[in-house]
Amino acid sequence: MQNPPTKTQVNQIITQYKDGELALAEALRMLSGKPGPASDNAPTALSKERLLSIFTQLDELVGLKNVKSVVREVFALLYMQERRRAMHLKVEPVVLHMVFKGNPGTGKTTVARLLAQMFHACGLLEKGHLVEVERADLVGEYIGHTAQKTREMVKKALGGVLFIDEAYSLARGGERDFGRESIDALVKAMEDHRNEFVAIIAGYEREMDWFLSTNPGLPSRFPIHLSFPDYTVNELLQIAKQTANERQYTLSVGAESKLRHYFEVGGSTKTAAFSNARMVRNVVEKAVRRQAVRLFDIDSLTRSAAMTLNPEDFDLKEVSP
Repeated sequence: MQNPPTKTQVNQIITQYKDGELALAEALRMLSGKPGPASDNAPTALSKERLLSIFTQLDELVGLKNVKSVVREVFALLYMQERRRAMHLKVEPVVLHMVFKGNPGTGKTTVARLLAQMFHACGLLEKGHLVEVERADLVGEYIGHTAQKTREMVKKALGGVLFIDEAYSLARGGERDFGRESIDALVKAMEDHRNEFVAIIAGYEREMDWFLSTNPGLPSRFPIHLSFPDYTVNELLQIAKQTANERQYTLSVGAESKLRHYFEVGGSTKTAAFSNARMVRNVVEKAVRRQAVRLFDIDSLTRSAAMTLNPEDFDLKEVSP
């Protein structure tokens, strides 16, 4: 810990922050007297090398082309802001609160967790953890209880990301519903704790559009919108292979063909729950259990056999999305 700044230094730091010459995190660090980076000559805290390293984690996710594109835009902007500050050029504050729209199991929570880690790696969030909540975690049973519960969840999320799933349910009860109180408390917390956490609200696309229209203060608070489409057949198959590989299993040619047919037929029903990663993971986990039963009585088991999932291991009728 360094010595606290003098009154004159405090005024200088505040002035530099207001003029856009210092990021909020850096200004707070200097005001607290905490030591800074090893080299004061470093042009940016957010290096291009660090960004490229972070993007590799994003690129490992199956599909989500447009999501990845928007995330890259956000981080490119943050990087450019750092470079402009180093040149003593004015910058506009970047609001990072987001809306995730899509069906269940399309990667929303996974991306939210990854974003929390990415913002932490870039020095934008102190902890980089994810606090996942839903209506029951935010809405109380009597007047005043809801605001308290919402503030408690925000407090847990400080330094990380507050992920509110099915956020539209907060506004479904009408004007007298306590969910409205939670929305108001959330909006206030986003102002009071600006730059201390990122709020991500998520849910079905149509419902989220309706939700944003219920409170005039919401749209401007969430400027970044990401749409999560249902996975294609090829993407579902890729997720199945990836899920198996993570457990040191492989799909035989026959198993792969059977899965592809299952995804094609199921996808034609257009059900939201079918075309998602959660369903695929359930399929693979069920197959792993069935393979264990199939190989239970085989004494001379080979490594290859222990790793291979065959068509008979996939009893797809029993798997629910």
